[in-house]
Formats: sequence, structure tokens, C-alpha cells
Amino acid sequence: MIDNILTLLPARHAAEHPDKAALAAQDEQDRWYDISWREFEADTLTAATALAVLGVTPGACVATFSANRPENLFTDYACYRNRAVSVSIYATSSADQVAYIVNDSQSVILFAGNATQYNYARQAQKSCPCLKHIVVIKPIELDADDTTSMLWSDFMKIGREADGSVRTLVETRAREATPNDIATLVYTSGTTGEPKGAMLTHSNYDYALEAHRVRLDMLTPDDVSMAFLPLCHIFEKGFTYVCLMLGIKVAVNRDPRAIQDTIKEVRPTCMCAVPRFWEKVYTAVNEKIASMSPVARNMVHLALKVGHKRNIEYKRRGLKAPWWLEKSYRFFDRRVFSMLRGAIGIDRPNIFPTAGAPVSAEIVEFFHSTGLFLMTGYGLSETTATVTCFPMKDYELASVGTTIPWVQVKIGDNSEVLVKGPTIMKGYFNKPEATAEAFTDDGWFRTGDAGYIDGQGALFLTDRIKDLFKTSNGKYIAPQAIETRLGLDKFIEQVAVIGDSRKFVSALIVPSYAALREWADAEKIPYTSDADLAADPQVHAMMEQRIESLLKELASYEKIKRFTLLPHEFSMDNGELTNTLKIKRRVISEHYAREIEAMYR
Repeated sequence: MIDNILTLLPARHAAEHPDKAALAAQDEQDRWYDISWREFEADTLTAATALAVLGVTPGACVATFSANRPENLFTDYACYRNRAVSVSIYATSSADQVAYIVNDSQSVILFAGNATQYNYARQAQKSCPCLKHIVVIKPIELDADDTTSMLWSDFMKIGREADGSVRTLVETRAREATPNDIATLVYTSGTTGEPKGAMLTHSNYDYALEAHRVRLDMLTPDDVSMAFLPLCHIFEKGFTYVCLMLGIKVAVNRDPRAIQDTIKEVRPTCMCAVPRFWEKVYTAVNEKIASMSPVARNMVHLALKVGHKRNIEYKRRGLKAPWWLEKSYRFFDRRVFSMLRGAIGIDRPNIFPTAGAPVSAEIVEFFHSTGLFLMTGYGLSETTATVTCFPMKDYELASVGTTIPWVQVKIGDNSEVLVKGPTIMKGYFNKPEATAEAFTDDGWFRTGDAGYIDGQGALFLTDRIKDLFKTSNGKYIAPQAIETRLGLDKFIEQVAVIGDSRKFVSALIVPSYAALREWADAEKIPYTSDADLAADPQVHAMMEQRIESLLKELASYEKIKRFTLLPHEFSMDNGELTNTLKIKRRVISEHYAREIEAMYR
């Protein structure tokens, strides 16, 4: 008997509603088209057969190194049919990072998305004796001396032309699948060291999926989701799996830089995103409001007051709003909020899960007032994504919600958030010492995050324990909380808060140069480059004023006393950001040691 939800999921949906759209995808001209469950199942079975022909056995690892494409999902489910392990590699990874993960996981096949990823995979293959084949999804010209690679079309041809005995073998493997089989290796982003592969079993996914079926009971097969974040990120992978389990069509967004266009084309009812996405939308909306005529601006502000009262003070608490408030809200919903949501590309909003970094309560409150339910949550690769998330009522705006079914949370030493339950990973692949360090003696997983739980069971995060630092005056500082506040400003793109063992807190700030150039032009400030703007005294004075305003509610010792404007962004290429765009504090401290020391002279 098959217990694993993922193993035959496409087959079950294909049998129940073969012509319903499972996915929406973009062709090479960026035109959208639907993929039915019948087609999803057919491609999954063909890919599973091809993997078996190429020597993939139960327990073997198969890597995918690609931006979001439907083929990423076909290969995932093809692995599950063979009881093989799916390994995801971020599309932005370097050749060295690819080589590390391939060697650590001992992946035997790698799927590369395009020519760039193919070239990096070829470089990595030179130091990866385990890697037998590279399959390139996008049609490209392979290197003339390449004898181990093939195009996706040739790979699928192998599956279609395979002997019937191979299909029988795949069917047998699917029947023999067990909940203890490893489904995926999800590699951590490695902010403080080399990435570690979290072993997530089918049992982990079974419990996680069922827990979401219970908590997310507002989702129906009529919803449409957009896979916007990388599918190798556990947040997107997990939510996409939930949507597919529920029969929700998933639009696979290939280029995250084009999200402003694709969201308007697809018009999803649900979509998971990191807080930075909503911060940018929040800034854009407020800039639009500021540019309106006084009459229109006053109408929007009145609408927001009504929306706040109805959605935050009443609906959030499960209370029925008074008739006059409900009538006013419906008026403003038609005249104001519907246009705002339409401008974003969200006409029929349901829920929008938000996690991956701290999110400002101010932003959550704003969007909830407009009728957009940002479902703030918290989770990790090691916990099969969600640990906590907002319920539909009685949630606390500054929290990350309450635990999902079957998951337990408690606060340990140093305020560390500890988690236990059937969604917790089996351990780190090939790293027994790191696995032992990740758990307490009585089996609780150490998240590395600091926080507290209120009387209603809501979890509040304060910072990463490794990020917390103490000034030379003995004051503890939570840098992420400060960075989140500063991220609300339209002139600030990136921030790294400094101050460990220093007399006061400082910051390295990367301005949003598009907004800064517009401001400088209006103020008639001359400049020829972004570096000129970063060094300009008027720009510095303006930024100082805004920073003081943003941090006015903090204690004196938490406020930024000095800052440096950098002329360029922190980047993954320089090792300053992880693939999930988290800053690597140690690397930034090394790269900008001169600028940091100058602030403390």
C-alpha cells in the first residue's frame, strides 16, 4: 500500500480529472499555456522511465540546477516514482557551489536549465566523478567534445522508447516506496559555513502536507497559485506541493525579475513571497498615494481607516462588523481597494503566505486593511517549511503565527526557538556531527532563532542567535529588527547593521539608486555616478533624517549613530549574499573593513 502522498500524486489527479490544468508555463516567447494533469502524469512517467534506463536506483540522488520550469516538477515526481532523491541547486549558484553539492550528495544525473547552467555544470563535472549525465532542459547546442550530456528532448525519447520491462520496474519501485524513504535533500543557504543537505523523508512531507490541508482550509481547486520564488527554496517547494495536492493550478514563473508583468498576466489568488516583495509593493503604493490630488489622497486615507477598523479590529478577532462599518467597507472596497489590488495584479485575493525573513507589522497591517491577507509564517529547510503561520482569526500582527498541526514549539536556552514533530528532518546528509549539534539531548531541533511565545501561543521572533551582538557598553542588539525597519524606506535597498563589541551601532547602507537619482534631480543636485550620490552631503543629510524617523521608537543604544552609503549592492558573486539573498555578515565585515573602521574613528 502506498502511504506517500508525493509518489503517485500526478497519477491520482490524472485519473480523477485528466483535462484540468495542473500547471501554467511560459514558452520561449513568454506566452502562457496550460499543462493538464494527463500531460503532467505522462511526462512524469516518461521521465521516471528515462531515469531508470540511465541507471538511477532507489536512494540515488538526482540534481536539478535550473530556474523555475515545469520540468523541475516532472523530474521531482520522476525521482519519487523511482524512490530516488531529488536535490535542488539554486539557478544562481557558481560552478564551485554546484560541484560541492553534487559531490556531497553524490548525484548521478544533473538537469541544467539553460546554456549558462550547462556551462557551470560542465565545469563542475570535472571534479565530480559521480556525475554521469547532464540533461539540458532548454534547447541549446552542446559542446562538441561532450559525450555525457543530452537535451531534454533526447532524455524524454529514451523514456518513450524504453522496453516495457523498465516501466514495470518503475511501477514496482513506486509500490515498494515507504514513508522512511528520503524524498529530497534541501541544502541550507550557508550564511555561516558550507551548505548542509537536510534529509526530508516522504513521511516528513506527508505530515507537512496534511497539516497544511487542515490549516489552509480556505484554499480550493478553483484557486490559482504563482510559483514565484525558486522551486529549490523549501518555502516555494512546500507551498507548490500543497497546491498540487489540492488540485490548484500552479503558474510557473521562470524569471523573478519579470514578476511585475507575470503577476498581472496570471492574476493569482495565492502566492508565497518573501517580505522584500511586499516591501517594494508597499513603497510603490505609498508613492502613488502621495502623488494623488488632495481629494483623492484623503479618500484613500479614509478608506484605509475603514479597512483597518473592519479587517483588523473586527474580522481579525472573529467578530461581525457593525452594519454601517460593513457598508462603508464594501463601498471603499469597490472604489479604492479593488483598483489597488488590480494594479498589483491580484483581483481575487485569497491568501499570500509570507516568510523567509522578518516582516514589518506595519506592512502586514496595511495590506490586511486593503483586503490582502498576508499569511505571515515561519519555517526552515530542516522543518519541511512551515512551523508556524497566521490562523485566519486571532492572529497577532507582529508574530509569525501559531504552530501548525502535529508541530510543537518551545523556548530553550538563550531564548532559542526549539521545534519537535514529524516534519523535522532525518538529519544532515553525510554530516553526523552537524546532525548531533542540531538537536538537544531530548530530541528538540535547534532552529538558531531567538524568540518568545505569548499567552495565546503566538510565536514572536527577535533575531538569529548568531546575528545577535553586544556593544562594548554591554547592550544586546538585534540587527535584523533594525534592518527590517530601515527596509521600509523607499530610498533604502540593502542594509547591514554593525556594532559587535563597538561603542555604538552603525550601518552599511545600499540606497535604492533609482529613487535617489529621481530625488537628486528634483533637488538639482549635480552628479555623474551613483558614487557621487553616495558621497554627497545633501544626500547624506536627507538619509540621516529618514533613518532617525524610522528608528525613533527604538532605545537610544539601538539607534544608528553613523552610516556609510555604498555605491554598489551586496552581491552573490562577491559571496556577500546567500542564494536566498540573506547577507553574510562575516563576509561583509571583511569586505568593508575600511569603511567600518572609518565610522568608529
